[in-house]
Amino acid sequence: MTVTCPRILSIAGSDSGGGAGIQADIKTITMLGGHAMTAITAITAQNTLGVQSVHQIPTAMILDQIESVVSDIGIDAVKIGMIGSADAARAVAQYLDKLSIAVVFDPVMVATSGSALADDDTIATFGELMDVASVVTPNLPELAALGGKDEVLGHGCHLVIKGGHGDGAVVVDELYSPSALIRRIEGKRLDTDETHGTGCTFASALACGLGSGMALEAAFEQAISFTRIAIIEAPGLGQGSGPLGHQFVTDFQDDDR
Repeated sequence: MTVTCPRILSIAGSDSGGGAGIQADIKTITMLGGHAMTAITAITAQNTLGVQSVHQIPTAMILDQIESVVSDIGIDAVKIGMIGSADAARAVAQYLDKLSIAVVFDPVMVATSGSALADDDTIATFGELMDVASVVTPNLPELAALGGKDEVLGHGCHLVIKGGHGDGAVVVDELYSPSALIRRIEGKRLDTDETHGTGCTFASALACGLGSGMALEAAFEQAISFTRIAIIEAPGLGQGSGPLGHQFVTDFQDDDR
Protein backbone atom coordinates (compact mmCIF):
# COMPACT_ATOMS: atom_id res chain seq x y z
CA MET A 1 0.00 0.00 0.00
CA THR A 2 1.34 3.46 -0.94
CA VAL A 3 0.83 6.23 1.60
CA THR A 4 -0.02 9.40 -0.31
CA CYS A 5 -0.85 11.76 2.56
CA PRO A 6 0.32 12.30 6.13
CA ARG A 7 -1.59 10.23 8.66
CA ILE A 8 -2.30 12.42 11.69
CA LEU A 9 -3.86 11.18 14.93
CA SER A 10 -5.60 13.74 17.13
CA ILE A 11 -5.99 12.74 20.78
CA ALA A 12 -8.39 15.37 22.10
CA GLY A 13 -11.88 16.26 23.27
CA SER A 14 -14.95 16.71 21.11
CA ASP A 15 -16.47 20.20 20.78
CA SER A 16 -20.18 19.94 19.93
CA GLY A 17 -20.07 23.49 18.53
CA GLY A 18 -17.44 22.49 15.98
CA GLY A 19 -15.01 25.26 16.83
CA ALA A 20 -12.23 23.57 18.76
CA GLY A 21 -10.95 20.16 19.78
CA ILE A 22 -11.38 17.15 17.53
CA GLN A 23 -13.57 19.09 15.10
CA ALA A 24 -11.01 21.87 14.58
CA ASP A 25 -8.27 19.26 14.26
CA ILE A 26 -10.07 17.29 11.55
CA LYS A 27 -10.80 20.44 9.55
CA THR A 28 -7.22 21.69 9.82
CA ILE A 29 -5.61 18.38 8.91
CA THR A 30 -7.98 17.88 5.99
CA MET A 31 -7.38 21.36 4.57
CA LEU A 32 -3.63 20.73 4.77
CA GLY A 33 -3.91 17.50 2.82
CA GLY A 34 -3.62 15.02 5.67
CA HIS A 35 -5.72 12.06 6.75
CA ALA A 36 -7.23 12.86 10.16
CA MET A 37 -7.82 10.11 12.73
CA THR A 38 -9.10 10.54 16.27
CA ALA A 39 -8.94 9.22 19.79
CA ILE A 40 -11.63 11.14 21.64
CA THR A 41 -10.78 11.77 25.30
CA ALA A 42 -13.94 13.61 26.35
CA ILE A 43 -17.30 14.68 24.98
CA THR A 44 -18.27 18.26 25.70
CA ALA A 45 -21.56 20.10 25.39
CA GLN A 46 -20.02 23.33 24.13
CA ASN A 47 -20.77 26.36 22.01
CA THR A 48 -19.28 29.81 21.42
CA LEU A 49 -20.46 30.98 24.86
CA GLY A 50 -18.85 28.26 26.94
CA VAL A 51 -18.72 24.63 28.03
CA GLN A 52 -21.97 23.43 29.57
CA SER A 53 -20.93 19.88 30.49
CA VAL A 54 -18.12 17.35 30.03
CA HIS A 55 -18.25 13.55 29.82
CA GLN A 56 -14.88 11.87 30.28
CA ILE A 57 -14.12 8.85 28.09
CA PRO A 58 -12.65 5.90 30.04
CA THR A 59 -8.88 5.56 29.67
CA ALA A 60 -9.15 2.03 28.29
CA MET A 61 -11.39 3.28 25.49
CA ILE A 62 -8.95 6.08 24.65
CA LEU A 63 -6.15 3.54 24.33
CA ASP A 64 -8.36 1.23 22.26
CA GLN A 65 -8.99 4.06 19.79
CA ILE A 66 -5.27 4.76 19.50
CA GLU A 67 -4.30 1.11 19.08
CA SER A 68 -7.05 0.57 16.52
CA VAL A 69 -5.67 3.15 14.09
CA VAL A 70 -1.99 2.51 14.84
CA SER A 71 -2.31 -1.23 14.19
CA ASP A 72 -4.09 -0.83 10.86
CA ILE A 73 -3.66 2.55 9.18
CA GLY A 74 -0.50 3.73 10.90
CA ILE A 75 0.36 7.27 11.97
CA ASP A 76 2.98 9.81 10.94
CA ALA A 77 2.37 12.34 13.73
CA VAL A 78 0.20 12.87 16.80
CA LYS A 79 -1.49 15.97 18.15
CA ILE A 80 -2.56 15.90 21.80
CA GLY A 81 -5.10 18.42 23.05
CA MET A 82 -7.61 18.10 25.89
CA ILE A 83 -6.57 14.91 27.67
CA GLY A 84 -9.38 14.78 30.21
CA SER A 85 -7.82 13.11 33.25
CA ALA A 86 -4.53 12.38 34.97
CA ASP A 87 -5.00 8.65 34.39
CA ALA A 88 -5.50 9.21 30.66
CA ALA A 89 -2.45 11.48 30.46
CA ARG A 90 -0.20 8.84 32.04
CA ALA A 91 -1.56 6.04 29.87
CA VAL A 92 -1.23 8.02 26.64
CA ALA A 93 2.32 9.09 27.53
CA GLN A 94 3.31 5.48 28.19
CA TYR A 95 1.80 4.34 24.88
CA LEU A 96 3.41 7.08 22.79
CA ASP A 97 6.79 6.50 24.42
CA LYS A 98 6.95 3.24 22.43
CA LEU A 99 6.54 5.00 19.07
CA SER A 100 9.08 6.93 17.00
CA ILE A 101 6.91 9.72 15.58
CA ALA A 102 6.44 13.46 15.95
CA VAL A 103 4.19 14.37 18.89
CA VAL A 104 2.73 17.87 19.26
CA PHE A 105 1.32 18.51 22.74
CA ASP A 106 -1.05 21.44 23.18
CA PRO A 107 -1.48 21.59 27.00
CA VAL A 108 -5.16 22.57 27.04
CA MET A 109 -6.30 23.87 30.41
CA VAL A 110 -8.99 26.47 29.73
CA ALA A 111 -11.32 26.96 26.74
CA THR A 112 -11.39 30.30 24.90
CA SER A 113 -14.64 31.01 26.75
CA GLY A 114 -12.86 30.65 30.09
CA SER A 115 -14.26 27.24 31.01
CA ALA A 116 -11.80 24.86 32.74
CA LEU A 117 -10.89 21.77 30.70
CA ALA A 118 -8.27 20.25 33.03
CA ASP A 119 -8.18 19.92 36.81
CA ASP A 120 -5.08 20.28 38.98
CA ASP A 121 -4.37 16.54 39.06
CA THR A 122 -4.43 16.37 35.27
CA ILE A 123 -2.18 19.42 34.87
CA ALA A 124 0.26 17.82 37.33
CA THR A 125 0.74 14.90 34.92
CA PHE A 126 1.48 17.09 31.90
CA GLY A 127 5.19 16.59 32.57
CA GLU A 128 4.83 12.98 31.45
CA LEU A 129 3.34 14.11 28.15
CA MET A 130 6.08 16.73 27.72
CA ASP A 131 8.64 13.94 28.17
CA VAL A 132 7.37 12.22 25.01
CA ALA A 133 6.48 15.35 23.04
CA SER A 134 8.51 16.66 20.12
CA VAL A 135 6.97 20.13 20.52
CA VAL A 136 4.83 21.71 23.25
CA THR A 137 2.57 24.62 22.23
CA PRO A 138 1.18 26.50 25.25
CA ASN A 139 -0.37 29.94 25.23
CA LEU A 140 1.05 32.42 27.73
CA PRO A 141 -1.22 31.51 30.71
CA GLU A 142 -0.60 27.80 30.08
CA LEU A 143 3.16 28.38 29.91
CA ALA A 144 3.04 30.11 33.29
CA ALA A 145 1.03 27.23 34.77
CA LEU A 146 3.64 24.77 33.47
CA GLY A 147 6.40 26.65 35.29
CA GLY A 148 7.79 28.76 32.47
CA LYS A 149 10.08 28.29 29.48
CA ASP A 150 13.01 26.66 31.24
CA GLU A 151 10.79 24.17 33.03
CA VAL A 152 9.18 23.03 29.77
CA LEU A 153 12.48 22.84 27.86
CA GLY A 154 13.89 20.78 30.70
CA HIS A 155 11.79 17.89 29.40
CA GLY A 156 13.93 17.78 26.25
CA CYS A 157 11.20 18.93 23.88
CA HIS A 158 10.94 21.89 21.54
CA LEU A 159 8.66 24.71 22.64
CA VAL A 160 6.44 27.17 20.82
CA ILE A 161 5.56 30.22 22.91
CA LYS A 162 2.40 31.66 21.37
CA GLY A 163 1.85 35.38 21.82
CA GLY A 164 -1.87 35.59 21.17
CA HIS A 165 -2.67 36.21 24.84
CA GLY A 166 -0.12 39.00 25.12
CA ASP A 167 -0.61 42.75 24.84
CA GLY A 168 0.21 45.26 22.13
CA ALA A 169 -0.35 45.61 18.41
CA VAL A 170 2.18 42.91 17.51
CA VAL A 171 1.87 39.18 18.21
CA VAL A 172 5.19 37.41 18.73
CA ASP A 173 5.44 33.64 18.31
CA GLU A 174 8.74 31.97 19.21
CA LEU A 175 10.11 28.50 18.50
CA TYR A 176 12.74 27.11 20.87
CA SER A 177 14.91 24.04 20.68
CA PRO A 178 15.79 22.51 24.08
CA SER A 179 18.76 24.89 24.18
CA ALA A 180 18.07 28.00 22.10
CA LEU A 181 15.61 30.27 20.29
CA ILE A 182 15.56 29.11 16.66
CA ARG A 183 12.74 31.12 15.05
CA ARG A 184 10.76 34.25 15.91
CA ILE A 185 7.77 35.49 13.90
CA GLU A 186 5.98 38.79 14.40
CA GLY A 187 2.55 39.62 13.01
CA LYS A 188 -0.01 42.32 13.53
CA ARG A 189 -2.62 41.53 16.15
CA LEU A 190 -6.01 40.80 14.62
CA ASP A 191 -8.85 42.78 16.19
CA THR A 192 -11.44 40.02 16.52
CA ASP A 193 -13.23 37.81 19.02
CA GLU A 194 -13.53 34.98 16.46
CA THR A 195 -10.73 32.94 18.01
CA HIS A 196 -12.41 29.78 19.30
CA GLY A 197 -10.08 26.89 18.49
CA THR A 198 -6.94 28.81 17.55
CA GLY A 199 -4.69 26.70 19.78
CA CYS A 200 -6.13 23.44 18.45
CA THR A 201 -5.80 24.67 14.88
CA PHE A 202 -2.18 25.73 15.30
CA ALA A 203 -1.13 22.47 16.98
CA SER A 204 -2.89 20.34 14.36
CA ALA A 205 -1.34 22.32 11.53
CA LEU A 206 2.08 21.89 13.11
CA ALA A 207 1.54 18.14 13.51
CA CYS A 208 0.37 17.85 9.90
CA GLY A 209 3.48 19.65 8.67
CA LEU A 210 5.77 17.41 10.70
CA GLY A 211 3.86 14.31 9.66
CA SER A 212 4.32 15.23 6.00
CA GLY A 213 8.10 15.42 6.45
CA MET A 214 8.54 19.18 6.76
CA ALA A 215 11.40 20.53 8.85
CA LEU A 216 10.25 21.94 12.18
CA GLU A 217 10.86 25.59 11.27
CA ALA A 218 8.91 25.25 8.03
CA ALA A 219 6.05 23.45 9.78
CA PHE A 220 6.02 26.23 12.41
CA GLU A 221 5.79 28.92 9.75
CA GLN A 222 3.02 27.09 7.89
CA ALA A 223 1.02 26.55 11.08
CA ILE A 224 1.16 30.25 11.97
CA SER A 225 0.12 31.32 8.48
CA PHE A 226 -2.73 28.81 8.26
CA THR A 227 -4.07 29.83 11.69
CA ARG A 228 -3.92 33.55 10.93
CA ILE A 229 -5.84 33.19 7.69
CA ALA A 230 -8.40 30.93 9.37
CA ILE A 231 -8.98 33.68 11.96
CA ILE A 232 -9.33 36.31 9.23
CA GLU A 233 -11.80 34.09 7.35
CA ALA A 234 -13.95 33.31 10.43
CA PRO A 235 -17.63 33.19 9.38
CA GLY A 236 -18.96 35.00 12.47
CA LEU A 237 -21.06 32.19 13.93
CA GLY A 238 -22.61 32.16 17.39
CA GLN A 239 -23.09 34.76 20.09
CA GLY A 240 -19.69 34.48 21.73
CA SER A 241 -16.16 33.68 20.58
CA GLY A 242 -16.83 32.21 17.16
CA PRO A 243 -15.05 29.40 15.28
CA LEU A 244 -12.38 29.93 12.67
CA GLY A 245 -12.94 29.70 8.93
CA HIS A 246 -10.86 26.60 8.21
CA GLN A 247 -12.94 25.80 5.15
CA PHE A 248 -12.10 29.15 3.55
CA VAL A 249 -8.31 28.87 3.84
CA THR A 250 -6.71 28.36 0.44
CA ASP A 251 -3.49 30.21 -0.38
CA PHE A 252 -1.67 30.90 2.87
CA GLN A 253 1.95 30.15 2.03
CA ASP A 254 2.88 33.77 1.35
CA ASP A 255 0.52 35.44 3.79
CA ASP A 256 1.53 38.96 4.82
CA ARG A 257 -1.78 40.03 6.32
